Amino acid sequence: MQTADMAERNIEILGQMFPICLTEVKNEEGKIVRAIDFDKLRQELACEVVEGAEERYQFTWPDKRAAIRLANAPTNKTLRPCREESVDFDHTENLYIEGDNLEVLKLLRENYLGKVKMIYIDPPYNTGNDFVYNDDFAQGKAEFEAQSGLFDEEGNRMADPMVQNTESNGRFHTDWLNMIYPRLKVAKDLLADDGVIFISIDDNEVENLNKVCDEIFGECNFCGCFVINSTPNARDYGHIGKMHEYCLFYAKNKEQTTTNMLPDNNKSFKYQDSKGGYNIHPLYNSNESFTNLNRPNLYYPFYVYTDKKISDCFYEIGLEPLNEYSVQVYPPKSLKNSVQFVWRWGKEKSLNNINQEIIGYEVSVGDYRIVQKMRHDEKIIRSLLLDNKYSSRKGTAEVEDIFGFKCFSFPKPLSLLSDLVKIGVMENDIVLDFFSGSATTAHAVMQLNAEDGGNRRFIMVQLPEVTDEKSEARKAGYNTICEIGKERIRRAGKKIKADNATKEGIERLDIGFRVLKLDTSNMKDVYYTPADTPIQQTLGYDELVDNIKWDERTPEDLLFQVLPECNLPLSSKIEEREIHGKKVFVVEDGYLIACFDKDINESVITAIAKEKPYYFVMCDRSIATDNVADNFDQIFNAYSKETIRRIL
Repeated sequence: MQTADMAERNIEILGQMFPICLTEVKNEEGKIVRAIDFDKLRQELACEVVEGAEERYQFTWPDKRAAIRLANAPTNKTLRPCREESVDFDHTENLYIEGDNLEVLKLLRENYLGKVKMIYIDPPYNTGNDFVYNDDFAQGKAEFEAQSGLFDEEGNRMADPMVQNTESNGRFHTDWLNMIYPRLKVAKDLLADDGVIFISIDDNEVENLNKVCDEIFGECNFCGCFVINSTPNARDYGHIGKMHEYCLFYAKNKEQTTTNMLPDNNKSFKYQDSKGGYNIHPLYNSNESFTNLNRPNLYYPFYVYTDKKISDCFYEIGLEPLNEYSVQVYPPKSLKNSVQFVWRWGKEKSLNNINQEIIGYEVSVGDYRIVQKMRHDEKIIRSLLLDNKYSSRKGTAEVEDIFGFKCFSFPKPLSLLSDLVKIGVMENDIVLDFFSGSATTAHAVMQLNAEDGGNRRFIMVQLPEVTDEKSEARKAGYNTICEIGKERIRRAGKKIKADNATKEGIERLDIGFRVLKLDTSNMKDVYYTPADTPIQQTLGYDELVDNIKWDERTPEDLLFQVLPECNLPLSSKIEEREIHGKKVFVVEDGYLIACFDKDINESVITAIAKEKPYYFVMCDRSIATDNVADNFDQIFNAYSKETIRRIL
């Protein structure tokens, strides 16, 4: 009932690779634990080892080691479902999660490890007025837990986990780096092997963010940096009018990543054939670095059959002459220095496309070229995004149009997120935004699904940050940013369906979302630290009997804490059934069956076993009698021996 300790997992991996380096030591509590013998590891890795004060290229800051430990540390927090704030809870595959995104990312790592195709985030830019997460490594355990997502009875946060990072702060860059580093480190684990991440940022931290991402994702996986014309009229910064922001683009594994081209609405075609429209482009490579001397396999003749005209100035071609009307054509030479160009295609590829995608073209009377038909009505995304549709003013207007007033400052425009999703995501992938703000990313995903019938899914994560008391949003009743984001998704979804009402299949468009809220574990402390809990002094009989907080939690709360252990997504299909008077959760058509009611007898267990679930979970308190406990395994062995059984 808690996430994995990533440091322990890394020790296990190193131990498998280098068994000789695995040892045992006493920890601070005097317990024997596994550890790595670094002296032996040095011997295994290389003869050259950099350590101590020896100079080397590195990027560091105060508390960096603590930030890494924070990313690796486990959490026993949980995500509690909130049906009343959700839309189409039982059928949607989208998620909206409220809470500290570091804790949420650790929980998502259990369900979505390697499953997210694209991440987009718009984190605090550290302008001197921004708030950053208060990951204060000098805090004690009690203080840290008090600032990690606890709420009072009315649902208000008991301690603010965010602090304003002003330029007068002596840890100005350090605090920002300590905030962003562990979150990106955990987020990387969520990305699929062909996944991508886009991060919006401005001048204040772009260099530091670049270095952090080089370290976490690898410099070799840096795909580029978009420069976005976010403020066309320029913002006066004293010495310069700033017009742009940045968006860093990294891949999980650049060699495995594929991206999509963007539709080019201005594209027109000059020529037509049976396959459709096309333009033409010379087949030779005009790069002077590639010549007949270093690419001899790309230097060979074509023959234009001038007696076999296709249309206009196009002719059939071949790699062998047919008759006296066959004109030999080689790539031209450079006009600048007479370097001999070569073809872009080898003979085999040319032969497979001859007179289909490559043909002869008469430039002037008696002068022929070999050209390729270019059919793309798409273009690769440019690094300069200068169109006004990418401006923050456009984003502000879009939110105003939805709500009727300005309720969010400088949200990202829909066009930017739409284009990023188009190039990074296929039609059935997951998009994650863990600084979701006004939920532009969710809006973009629903809009694209409506346009092409796709089934992209979104996961939005946002801290329930309180809105300013004097803001229009607060006056309209929106007390937190989460309330704004959820309402935007509701309104945008309805509008998208209305605007596309006549489109075939629009009724299947998923405009719902399942709301989950970060909270402390459903389990009492004794569940995690039984040896350290002074039972006689602090616990009564009820606590000894049951280790679940039933006075404040529901069976559905417990189910959602169980889902990660069963490798099930938080959007799993959940059906409630009644078996012999007991409520049973059937997840993903019986992959998991869970029952948390009291007084479960043999007839209930037998009926569940006959369903042959892959997992079955129940509470210790659920078992009616000792007799039932004794027969539990025998019943499952008789009807469903392969079922994995867990008792909490």
